[in-house]
Amino acid sequence: MTTAWPKELRVSKDRRSLTIAFDTGETYTLSAELLRVASPSAEVQGHSPEQRVTVPGKMNVEIAKMEPIGNYAVRITFDDMHDTGLFSWDYLIDLGRNRDERWQAYLDELAAKGLGREPVLTRHRH
Repeated sequence: MTTAWPKELRVSKDRRSLTIAFDTGETYTLSAELLRVASPSAEVQGHSPEQRVTVPGKMNVEIAKMEPIGNYAVRITFDDMHDTGLFSWDYLIDLGRNRDERWQAYLDELAAKGLGREPVLTRHRH
């Protein structure tokens, strides 16, 4: 557990990123796409690493709303209606500190599975 505490959470005007300033002096801007595909929900993470889902097609996802959960987390609702991820302060600072590695791992997973970041509207590629 970290002792970092968020001083500010700010959604960008275009609703495509979240900037978090922690009391440690660290500030991170996380894209809505990264937050969505790395959602700590059971739907995305599964109940074991083998069950984790690679979520494609979220390049244009936006943050619809955020609600505080107690004093330890925030629930982010995305415009695709995904809202089951509770983002703890520890999880958010970990995402910020490891953003580039997490993003590259996500891009590598998409490539390995033949998936893309662009939304697929009419038919799904397999």
